[in-house]
Amino acid sequence: MKICSAAQIRELDAYTINHEPISSLELMERAAACFTRWLIQTYPDQQRPVHIFCGIGNNAGDGLVAARLLHHSGYDVRVHTCQISPNRSEDFEANLKRLPGHGAIGACPIAEGDPMPELPEEALVIDALFGSGLNRPVKGYWGDLLQHLNGLNVNRVAIDIPSGVYADQSTTGVAFHAHRTFAFELPKLAFLFPENAERVGQWTVRSIGLHPEAIAQAETSNYYLTEETACTLLRPRAKFSHKGTHGHALLIMGSYGKMGAALLAARGALRSGAGLVSLHVPKISYNIVQTALPEAMVSLDGHELQFTEVPQLDAYQAIGIGCGLGQGTLTQKALSQLIALADQPLVLDADALNIISTQPDLLKALPSQSILTPHPKEFERLFGPTPNHFKRHELQIRKAREHGVIIVLKGAHTCIALPNGRSYFNSTGNAGMATGGSGDVLAGIITGLLAQGYTPEAAALLGVFLHGLAGDCALQRESEESLIAGDIPDALGLAYQQLRKAGNRH
Repeated sequence: MKICSAAQIRELDAYTINHEPISSLELMERAAACFTRWLIQTYPDQQRPVHIFCGIGNNAGDGLVAARLLHHSGYDVRVHTCQISPNRSEDFEANLKRLPGHGAIGACPIAEGDPMPELPEEALVIDALFGSGLNRPVKGYWGDLLQHLNGLNVNRVAIDIPSGVYADQSTTGVAFHAHRTFAFELPKLAFLFPENAERVGQWTVRSIGLHPEAIAQAETSNYYLTEETACTLLRPRAKFSHKGTHGHALLIMGSYGKMGAALLAARGALRSGAGLVSLHVPKISYNIVQTALPEAMVSLDGHELQFTEVPQLDAYQAIGIGCGLGQGTLTQKALSQLIALADQPLVLDADALNIISTQPDLLKALPSQSILTPHPKEFERLFGPTPNHFKRHELQIRKAREHGVIIVLKGAHTCIALPNGRSYFNSTGNAGMATGGSGDVLAGIITGLLAQGYTPEAAALLGVFLHGLAGDCALQRESEESLIAGDIPDALGLAYQQLRKAGNRH
Protein backbone atom coordinates (compact mmCIF):
# COMPACT_ATOMS: atom_id res chain seq x y z
CA MET A 1 0.00 0.00 0.00
CA LYS A 2 1.39 3.36 -1.01
CA ILE A 3 1.98 6.17 1.45
CA CYS A 4 1.37 9.45 -0.38
CA SER A 5 1.91 13.03 0.66
CA ALA A 6 -0.96 15.36 1.51
CA ALA A 7 -0.45 17.13 -1.83
CA GLN A 8 -0.64 13.82 -3.68
CA ILE A 9 -3.87 12.89 -1.92
CA ARG A 10 -5.39 16.15 -3.12
CA GLU A 11 -4.27 15.21 -6.64
CA LEU A 12 -5.91 11.80 -6.25
CA ASP A 13 -9.14 13.53 -5.20
CA ALA A 14 -8.98 15.82 -8.24
CA TYR A 15 -8.23 12.94 -10.63
CA THR A 16 -11.17 10.96 -9.22
CA ILE A 17 -13.50 13.94 -9.58
CA ASN A 18 -12.45 14.46 -13.21
CA HIS A 19 -12.21 10.84 -14.38
CA GLU A 20 -14.91 8.89 -12.49
CA PRO A 21 -16.53 11.42 -12.91
CA ILE A 22 -18.02 12.60 -9.63
CA SER A 23 -18.57 16.00 -8.07
CA SER A 24 -16.43 17.09 -5.16
CA LEU A 25 -19.60 17.27 -3.06
CA GLU A 26 -20.47 13.66 -3.92
CA LEU A 27 -16.92 12.51 -3.13
CA MET A 28 -17.15 14.25 0.25
CA GLU A 29 -20.44 12.47 0.89
CA ARG A 30 -18.83 9.12 0.04
CA ALA A 31 -15.82 9.74 2.28
CA ALA A 32 -17.90 10.91 5.23
CA ALA A 33 -20.28 7.98 4.81
CA CYS A 34 -17.29 5.62 5.01
CA PHE A 35 -16.14 7.35 8.20
CA THR A 36 -19.64 7.26 9.69
CA ARG A 37 -20.06 3.52 9.07
CA TRP A 38 -16.77 2.91 10.89
CA LEU A 39 -17.73 5.23 13.75
CA ILE A 40 -21.07 3.49 14.29
CA GLN A 41 -19.30 0.10 14.39
CA THR A 42 -16.68 1.43 16.81
CA TYR A 43 -19.01 3.49 19.04
CA PRO A 44 -22.43 1.83 18.79
CA ASP A 45 -23.90 3.52 21.89
CA GLN A 46 -26.42 5.99 20.48
CA GLN A 47 -26.98 7.49 23.92
CA ARG A 48 -23.49 8.94 23.94
CA PRO A 49 -23.62 12.65 22.93
CA VAL A 50 -21.50 13.43 19.85
CA HIS A 51 -19.79 16.83 19.54
CA ILE A 52 -18.23 17.57 16.14
CA PHE A 53 -15.80 20.50 15.90
CA CYS A 54 -15.64 21.86 12.35
CA GLY A 55 -13.34 24.43 10.81
CA ILE A 56 -13.89 26.09 7.44
CA GLY A 57 -12.46 23.71 4.84
CA ASN A 58 -13.22 20.33 3.32
CA ASN A 59 -12.19 18.45 6.46
CA ALA A 60 -14.91 20.44 8.20
CA GLY A 61 -17.26 19.52 5.35
CA ASP A 62 -16.59 15.85 6.12
CA GLY A 63 -17.56 16.60 9.71
CA LEU A 64 -20.84 18.19 8.66
CA VAL A 65 -21.79 15.22 6.48
CA ALA A 66 -20.93 12.88 9.35
CA ALA A 67 -23.13 14.97 11.66
CA ARG A 68 -26.10 14.61 9.32
CA LEU A 69 -25.58 10.86 8.82
CA LEU A 70 -25.11 10.21 12.53
CA HIS A 71 -28.28 12.17 13.29
CA HIS A 72 -30.24 10.04 10.82
CA SER A 73 -28.77 6.95 12.54
CA GLY A 74 -30.21 8.02 15.88
CA TYR A 75 -27.24 9.77 17.53
CA ASP A 76 -27.52 12.97 19.57
CA VAL A 77 -25.24 15.30 17.59
CA ARG A 78 -23.97 18.82 18.26
CA VAL A 79 -21.89 20.72 15.68
CA HIS A 80 -19.44 23.39 16.82
CA THR A 81 -18.69 25.61 13.81
CA CYS A 82 -15.39 27.36 14.51
CA GLN A 83 -15.11 30.70 12.76
CA ILE A 84 -11.40 30.47 12.03
CA SER A 85 -11.74 32.58 8.88
CA PRO A 86 -14.54 33.97 6.74
CA ASN A 87 -13.14 32.03 3.74
CA ARG A 88 -15.22 28.87 3.97
CA SER A 89 -14.98 26.23 1.25
CA GLU A 90 -17.93 25.82 -1.13
CA ASP A 91 -18.50 22.22 -0.11
CA PHE A 92 -18.49 23.22 3.55
CA GLU A 93 -21.16 25.86 2.88
CA ALA A 94 -23.25 23.37 0.89
CA ASN A 95 -23.18 20.78 3.65
CA LEU A 96 -23.90 23.38 6.31
CA LYS A 97 -27.17 24.10 4.46
CA ARG A 98 -27.92 20.36 4.31
CA LEU A 99 -27.96 19.97 8.10
CA PRO A 100 -31.45 19.13 9.38
CA GLY A 101 -33.19 22.26 10.58
CA HIS A 102 -35.53 23.17 13.41
CA GLY A 103 -32.89 22.36 16.03
CA ALA A 104 -32.58 18.70 15.04
CA ILE A 105 -28.80 19.14 15.17
CA GLY A 106 -27.60 21.69 17.64
CA ALA A 107 -25.34 24.22 15.93
CA CYS A 108 -22.93 26.03 18.24
CA PRO A 109 -20.80 28.71 16.55
CA ILE A 110 -17.46 29.45 18.20
CA ALA A 111 -15.65 32.72 17.55
CA GLU A 112 -12.16 33.67 18.67
CA GLY A 113 -12.27 34.82 22.29
CA ASP A 114 -15.40 32.87 23.24
CA PRO A 115 -15.37 30.84 26.47
CA MET A 116 -14.12 27.30 26.00
CA PRO A 117 -16.97 24.80 25.54
CA GLU A 118 -17.80 22.52 28.43
CA LEU A 119 -18.73 18.98 27.39
CA PRO A 120 -20.15 16.02 29.33
CA GLU A 121 -17.60 13.37 30.33
CA GLU A 122 -19.27 10.64 28.32
CA ALA A 123 -19.11 12.72 25.11
CA LEU A 124 -17.56 11.60 21.85
CA VAL A 125 -15.56 14.51 20.40
CA ILE A 126 -14.89 14.45 16.66
CA ASP A 127 -12.13 16.64 15.25
CA ALA A 128 -12.84 18.11 11.79
CA LEU A 129 -11.06 21.42 12.29
CA PHE A 130 -7.97 21.69 10.07
CA GLY A 131 -7.30 18.53 8.07
CA SER A 132 -4.16 17.54 6.15
CA GLY A 133 -3.74 20.84 4.32
CA LEU A 134 -2.33 22.59 7.41
CA ASN A 135 1.10 24.13 6.74
CA ARG A 136 1.77 26.18 9.87
CA PRO A 137 1.51 25.62 13.62
CA VAL A 138 -1.84 26.13 15.33
CA LYS A 139 -1.45 28.98 17.80
CA GLY A 140 -3.49 31.47 19.76
CA TYR A 141 -7.14 30.85 20.54
CA TRP A 142 -7.50 27.82 18.26
CA GLY A 143 -4.41 26.23 19.77
CA ASP A 144 -5.94 26.86 23.19
CA LEU A 145 -9.14 25.17 21.98
CA LEU A 146 -7.22 22.05 20.95
CA GLN A 147 -5.45 21.95 24.31
CA HIS A 148 -8.79 22.41 26.06
CA LEU A 149 -10.31 19.46 24.18
CA ASN A 150 -7.24 17.36 24.95
CA GLY A 151 -7.69 18.03 28.65
CA LEU A 152 -11.31 16.89 28.81
CA ASN A 153 -12.23 13.41 30.02
CA VAL A 154 -13.88 12.47 26.71
CA ASN A 155 -13.28 10.10 23.81
CA ARG A 156 -11.56 11.89 20.94
CA VAL A 157 -11.71 10.89 17.26
CA ALA A 158 -10.02 12.63 14.31
CA ILE A 159 -11.31 12.60 10.74
CA ASP A 160 -8.45 11.83 8.31
CA ILE A 161 -5.72 13.40 10.49
CA PRO A 162 -5.69 15.10 13.90
CA SER A 163 -5.81 18.88 13.68
CA GLY A 164 -2.38 20.43 14.07
CA VAL A 165 -0.50 17.33 12.86
CA TYR A 166 1.55 17.72 9.69
CA ALA A 167 1.15 14.74 7.37
CA ASP A 168 4.65 14.87 5.87
CA GLN A 169 6.92 16.57 8.39
CA SER A 170 7.53 16.80 12.09
CA THR A 171 4.76 18.58 14.01
CA THR A 172 5.93 21.64 15.92
CA GLY A 173 2.77 23.23 17.33
CA VAL A 174 -0.28 22.26 19.32
CA ALA A 175 -2.24 19.28 18.00
CA PHE A 176 -5.43 17.43 18.79
CA HIS A 177 -4.73 14.23 20.75
CA ALA A 178 -7.01 11.62 19.23
CA HIS A 179 -7.70 8.27 20.81
CA ARG A 180 -8.56 7.07 17.30
CA THR A 181 -7.91 8.46 13.83
CA PHE A 182 -9.79 7.42 10.70
CA ALA A 183 -7.83 8.07 7.50
CA PHE A 184 -9.20 8.16 3.97
CA GLU A 185 -7.78 5.76 1.34
CA LEU A 186 -4.08 5.69 2.36
CA PRO A 187 -2.15 6.09 5.61
CA LYS A 188 -0.20 9.27 6.34
CA LEU A 189 3.55 9.12 6.92
CA ALA A 190 3.00 10.95 10.22
CA PHE A 191 1.05 7.98 11.60
CA LEU A 192 4.11 5.74 11.53
CA PHE A 193 6.49 7.62 13.83
CA PRO A 194 6.58 7.50 17.65
CA GLU A 195 6.55 11.28 17.97
CA ASN A 196 2.89 11.28 16.88
CA ALA A 197 1.69 8.33 18.95
CA GLU A 198 -0.25 10.46 21.45
CA ARG A 199 -1.66 12.65 18.68
CA VAL A 200 -2.85 9.95 16.29
CA GLY A 201 -3.75 7.19 18.74
CA GLN A 202 -5.05 3.98 17.17
CA TRP A 203 -5.48 4.61 13.47
CA THR A 204 -7.60 2.98 10.79
CA VAL A 205 -7.50 3.48 7.03
CA ARG A 206 -10.34 2.60 4.63
CA SER A 207 -10.78 3.11 0.91
CA ILE A 208 -13.23 5.79 -0.20
CA GLY A 209 -13.00 4.71 -3.83
CA LEU A 210 -10.38 7.09 -5.16
CA HIS A 211 -9.59 6.27 -8.79
CA PRO A 212 -7.32 3.17 -9.00
CA GLU A 213 -5.48 4.57 -12.03
CA ALA A 214 -4.53 7.66 -10.07
CA ILE A 215 -3.25 5.59 -7.17
CA ALA A 216 -1.27 3.34 -9.54
CA GLN A 217 0.34 6.37 -11.20
CA ALA A 218 1.21 8.16 -7.96
CA GLU A 219 4.97 8.14 -7.43
CA THR A 220 6.21 7.52 -3.91
CA SER A 221 9.16 5.94 -2.17
CA ASN A 222 7.19 5.02 0.98
CA TYR A 223 4.96 1.98 1.37
CA TYR A 224 2.92 0.25 4.07
CA LEU A 225 3.76 -3.45 4.17
CA THR A 226 0.43 -5.28 4.23
CA GLU A 227 -0.71 -8.89 4.19
CA GLU A 228 -1.47 -8.65 0.47
CA THR A 229 2.14 -7.72 -0.34
CA ALA A 230 3.58 -10.33 2.03
CA CYS A 231 1.51 -13.04 0.34
CA THR A 232 3.16 -12.31 -2.99
CA LEU A 233 6.60 -12.88 -1.45
CA LEU A 234 5.84 -16.27 0.12
CA ARG A 235 7.09 -19.18 -2.01
CA PRO A 236 5.54 -22.66 -2.15
CA ARG A 237 7.45 -25.78 -1.09
CA ALA A 238 7.98 -28.59 -3.57
CA LYS A 239 6.75 -32.04 -2.58
CA PHE A 240 10.12 -33.68 -3.21
CA SER A 241 12.26 -31.02 -1.55
CA HIS A 242 14.67 -31.98 1.22
CA LYS A 243 16.86 -30.30 3.83
CA GLY A 244 19.49 -29.44 1.24
CA THR A 245 16.89 -27.78 -0.95
CA HIS A 246 16.05 -25.22 1.72
CA GLY A 247 19.54 -23.98 2.39
CA HIS A 248 22.11 -23.93 5.15
CA ALA A 249 22.25 -20.90 7.45
CA LEU A 250 25.30 -20.03 9.53
CA LEU A 251 24.76 -17.98 12.68
CA ILE A 252 27.90 -16.52 14.27
CA MET A 253 26.48 -15.50 17.61
CA GLY A 254 26.85 -15.77 21.35
CA SER A 255 29.63 -15.37 23.88
CA TYR A 256 30.11 -16.23 27.53
CA GLY A 257 26.94 -15.22 29.37
CA LYS A 258 25.03 -14.34 26.17
CA MET A 259 24.19 -17.65 24.58
CA GLY A 260 20.47 -17.04 24.95
CA ALA A 261 20.59 -14.54 22.09
CA ALA A 262 22.24 -17.10 19.82
CA LEU A 263 19.68 -19.78 20.68
CA LEU A 264 16.75 -17.42 20.04
CA ALA A 265 18.17 -16.47 16.66
CA ALA A 266 18.74 -20.12 15.78
CA ARG A 267 15.17 -20.98 16.70
CA GLY A 268 13.99 -18.15 14.46
CA ALA A 269 16.10 -19.48 11.57
CA LEU A 270 14.86 -23.05 12.03
CA ARG A 271 11.21 -22.06 12.34
CA SER A 272 11.52 -19.81 9.28
CA GLY A 273 12.09 -22.96 7.22
CA ALA A 274 15.85 -23.17 6.73
CA GLY A 275 16.86 -26.75 5.89
CA LEU A 276 20.00 -26.65 8.03
CA VAL A 277 21.20 -24.25 10.70
CA SER A 278 24.70 -24.16 12.14
CA LEU A 279 25.75 -22.08 15.13
CA HIS A 280 29.38 -20.94 15.30
CA VAL A 281 30.00 -20.47 19.02
CA PRO A 282 32.85 -20.35 21.54
CA LYS A 283 33.94 -23.68 23.04
CA ILE A 284 32.20 -23.10 26.36
CA SER A 285 28.84 -23.10 24.57
CA TYR A 286 29.05 -26.55 22.99
CA ASN A 287 26.98 -28.42 25.55
CA ILE A 288 24.47 -25.57 25.81
CA VAL A 289 23.63 -25.63 22.11
CA GLN A 290 23.63 -29.40 21.73
CA THR A 291 21.30 -29.77 24.71
CA ALA A 292 18.97 -26.79 24.19
CA LEU A 293 18.63 -27.01 20.41
CA PRO A 294 19.28 -30.49 19.00
CA GLU A 295 18.00 -29.41 15.56
CA ALA A 296 21.02 -27.10 15.12
CA MET A 297 24.58 -28.11 14.30
CA VAL A 298 27.59 -26.63 16.07
CA SER A 299 30.71 -25.05 14.60
CA LEU A 300 33.20 -24.46 17.40
CA ASP A 301 35.44 -21.42 17.64
CA GLY A 302 38.99 -21.95 18.89
CA HIS A 303 38.42 -19.56 21.78
CA GLU A 304 36.78 -20.64 24.99
CA LEU A 305 34.63 -17.52 25.53
CA GLN A 306 34.18 -15.47 22.34
CA PHE A 307 34.19 -15.34 18.54
CA THR A 308 37.76 -15.09 17.25
CA GLU A 309 38.01 -17.04 13.97
CA VAL A 310 35.97 -17.29 10.78
CA PRO A 311 34.91 -20.83 9.87
CA GLN A 312 34.95 -22.18 6.31
CA LEU A 313 32.06 -20.39 4.57
CA ASP A 314 31.55 -22.35 1.35
CA ALA A 315 28.81 -24.60 2.71
CA TYR A 316 26.46 -21.77 3.72
CA GLN A 317 23.89 -19.85 1.67
CA ALA A 318 23.41 -17.13 4.30
CA ILE A 319 25.28 -15.79 7.31
CA GLY A 320 23.88 -13.95 10.32
CA ILE A 321 26.15 -12.39 12.91
CA GLY A 322 26.00 -10.25 16.01
CA CYS A 323 23.42 -11.46 18.55
CA GLY A 324 25.13 -11.80 21.93
CA LEU A 325 28.51 -11.61 20.15
CA GLY A 326 30.36 -9.22 22.46
CA GLN A 327 32.74 -6.48 21.34
CA GLY A 328 36.16 -7.74 22.45
CA THR A 329 39.29 -6.92 20.44
CA LEU A 330 39.59 -10.44 19.03
CA THR A 331 35.93 -10.43 18.07
CA GLN A 332 36.35 -7.11 16.26
CA LYS A 333 39.23 -8.53 14.23
CA ALA A 334 37.26 -11.66 13.38
CA LEU A 335 34.25 -9.62 12.23
CA SER A 336 36.53 -7.64 9.93
CA GLN A 337 37.86 -10.90 8.49
CA LEU A 338 34.34 -12.24 7.94
CA ILE A 339 33.29 -9.13 6.04
CA ALA A 340 36.38 -9.42 3.83
CA LEU A 341 35.83 -13.13 3.10
CA ALA A 342 32.05 -13.40 2.73
CA ASP A 343 30.52 -13.48 -0.73
CA GLN A 344 27.06 -14.06 0.71
CA PRO A 345 24.87 -11.14 1.81
CA LEU A 346 25.17 -10.85 5.58
CA VAL A 347 22.57 -10.20 8.27
CA LEU A 348 24.18 -7.97 10.88
CA ASP A 349 22.59 -7.30 14.24
CA ALA A 350 23.41 -6.12 17.77
CA ASP A 351 27.13 -6.23 18.59
CA ALA A 352 28.13 -6.62 14.95
CA LEU A 353 26.51 -3.22 14.36
CA ASN A 354 28.06 -1.75 17.49
CA ILE A 355 31.52 -2.81 16.29
CA ILE A 356 30.88 -1.35 12.83
CA SER A 357 29.80 1.94 14.41
CA THR A 358 33.36 2.29 15.81
CA GLN A 359 34.99 1.22 12.52
CA PRO A 360 33.14 2.99 9.68
CA ASP A 361 35.36 1.41 7.01
CA LEU A 362 33.68 -1.92 7.76
CA LEU A 363 30.36 -0.46 6.63
CA LYS A 364 31.85 0.42 3.26
CA ALA A 365 33.27 -3.10 2.91
CA LEU A 366 29.98 -4.98 3.43
CA PRO A 367 28.83 -7.25 0.60
CA SER A 368 26.14 -5.64 -1.55
CA GLN A 369 22.57 -6.23 -0.33
CA SER A 370 23.70 -7.03 3.22
CA ILE A 371 20.92 -6.56 5.79
CA LEU A 372 21.44 -4.40 8.89
CA THR A 373 18.84 -4.75 11.67
CA PRO A 374 19.48 -1.95 14.20
CA HIS A 375 17.20 -0.76 16.95
CA PRO A 376 17.01 3.07 17.24
CA LYS A 377 20.05 3.44 19.52
CA GLU A 378 22.18 1.19 17.31
CA PHE A 379 21.04 3.18 14.28
CA GLU A 380 22.12 6.39 16.00
CA ARG A 381 25.54 4.92 16.81
CA LEU A 382 25.96 3.93 13.17
CA PHE A 383 24.73 7.06 11.43
CA GLY A 384 24.43 9.83 14.03
CA PRO A 385 21.54 11.61 15.77
CA THR A 386 18.64 13.36 14.04
CA PRO A 387 16.31 16.08 15.36
CA ASN A 388 13.12 14.08 14.72
CA HIS A 389 11.82 10.83 13.27
CA PHE A 390 11.11 12.29 9.83
CA LYS A 391 14.75 13.31 9.51
CA ARG A 392 15.85 9.91 10.81
CA HIS A 393 13.74 8.27 8.11
CA GLU A 394 15.39 10.42 5.45
CA LEU A 395 18.80 9.46 6.84
CA GLN A 396 17.89 5.78 6.81
CA ILE A 397 16.92 5.92 3.14
CA ARG A 398 20.04 7.90 2.25
CA LYS A 399 22.39 5.48 4.02
CA ALA A 400 20.75 2.42 2.44
CA ARG A 401 21.32 3.98 -0.99
CA GLU A 402 24.83 5.15 -0.18
CA HIS A 403 26.09 1.77 1.03
CA GLY A 404 23.96 -0.51 -1.15
CA VAL A 405 22.52 -2.26 1.90
CA ILE A 406 19.09 -2.96 3.39
CA ILE A 407 18.48 -1.22 6.72
CA VAL A 408 15.78 -2.69 8.94
CA LEU A 409 15.10 -0.08 11.63
CA LYS A 410 13.16 -1.87 14.34
CA GLY A 411 10.17 -0.34 16.10
CA ALA A 412 6.38 -0.42 16.37
CA HIS A 413 6.24 0.01 12.58
CA THR A 414 9.63 -1.48 11.66
CA CYS A 415 10.90 0.31 8.57
CA ILE A 416 12.82 -1.50 5.83
CA ALA A 417 14.89 0.85 3.63
CA LEU A 418 16.13 -0.64 0.35
CA PRO A 419 19.11 0.40 -1.78
CA ASN A 420 16.73 1.59 -4.52
CA GLY A 421 15.39 4.34 -2.25
CA ARG A 422 12.12 2.66 -1.31
CA SER A 423 11.05 2.12 2.28
CA TYR A 424 8.38 -0.16 3.75
CA PHE A 425 6.69 0.28 7.13
CA ASN A 426 5.45 -2.94 8.72
CA SER A 427 1.81 -3.46 9.65
CA THR A 428 2.17 -6.44 12.03
CA GLY A 429 3.38 -6.76 15.62
CA ASN A 430 2.38 -5.50 19.05
CA ALA A 431 3.77 -3.93 22.21
CA GLY A 432 4.29 -7.35 23.81
CA MET A 433 7.24 -7.82 21.47
CA ALA A 434 9.11 -5.02 23.26
CA THR A 435 11.11 -7.57 25.21
CA GLY A 436 14.71 -8.76 25.27
CA GLY A 437 15.53 -11.24 22.52
CA SER A 438 12.77 -10.27 20.10
CA GLY A 439 15.30 -8.70 17.74
CA ASP A 440 17.50 -11.81 17.92
CA VAL A 441 14.59 -13.89 16.65
CA LEU A 442 14.11 -11.44 13.77
CA ALA A 443 17.77 -11.70 12.75
CA GLY A 444 17.43 -15.48 12.71
CA ILE A 445 14.22 -15.42 10.66
CA ILE A 446 15.74 -13.17 8.00
CA THR A 447 18.92 -15.29 7.83
CA GLY A 448 16.79 -18.44 7.50
CA LEU A 449 14.81 -16.93 4.62
CA LEU A 450 18.02 -15.89 2.87
CA ALA A 451 19.35 -19.44 3.20
CA GLN A 452 16.21 -20.73 1.46
CA GLY A 453 16.96 -18.64 -1.58
CA TYR A 454 14.79 -15.60 -0.98
CA THR A 455 16.35 -12.42 -2.33
CA PRO A 456 17.69 -10.05 0.33
CA GLU A 457 14.79 -7.66 -0.34
CA ALA A 458 12.17 -10.41 -0.05
CA ALA A 459 13.88 -11.92 3.01
CA ALA A 460 13.87 -8.56 4.81
CA LEU A 461 10.25 -7.70 3.94
CA LEU A 462 8.80 -11.16 4.53
CA GLY A 463 10.95 -11.72 7.62
CA VAL A 464 9.79 -8.52 9.29
CA PHE A 465 6.15 -9.20 8.41
CA LEU A 466 6.24 -12.82 9.65
CA HIS A 467 8.09 -11.81 12.82
CA GLY A 468 5.35 -9.32 13.69
CA LEU A 469 2.57 -11.70 12.65
CA ALA A 470 4.05 -14.44 14.86
CA GLY A 471 4.06 -11.94 17.72
CA ASP A 472 0.39 -11.24 17.03
CA CYS A 473 -0.36 -14.98 16.99
CA ALA A 474 1.53 -15.42 20.26
CA LEU A 475 -0.55 -12.64 21.79
CA GLN A 476 -3.65 -14.80 21.34
CA ARG A 477 -2.20 -17.07 24.04
CA GLU A 478 -0.35 -14.46 26.10
CA SER A 479 -0.78 -10.87 27.23
CA GLU A 480 1.41 -7.96 26.14
CA GLU A 481 3.03 -8.10 29.57
CA SER A 482 3.69 -11.85 29.61
CA LEU A 483 4.86 -12.34 26.01
CA ILE A 484 8.58 -13.24 25.79
CA ALA A 485 10.91 -13.58 22.83
CA GLY A 486 10.75 -17.38 22.86
CA ASP A 487 7.01 -17.23 22.16
CA ILE A 488 7.68 -15.68 18.75
CA PRO A 489 9.46 -18.60 17.00
CA ASP A 490 6.95 -20.97 18.60
CA ALA A 491 4.15 -19.04 16.85
CA LEU A 492 5.82 -18.85 13.43
CA GLY A 493 3.92 -21.93 12.28
CA LEU A 494 0.61 -20.19 12.93
CA ALA A 495 1.91 -17.09 11.16
CA TYR A 496 2.82 -19.10 8.06
CA GLN A 497 -0.56 -20.83 8.08
CA GLN A 498 -2.38 -17.51 8.36
CA LEU A 499 -0.36 -15.97 5.53
CA ARG A 500 -0.90 -18.94 3.22
CA LYS A 501 -4.65 -18.83 3.84
CA ALA A 502 -4.60 -15.13 3.07
CA GLY A 503 -2.71 -15.86 -0.15
CA ASN A 504 -5.49 -18.16 -1.25
CA ARG A 505 -8.01 -15.36 -0.65
CA HIS A 506 -6.03 -12.73 -2.55
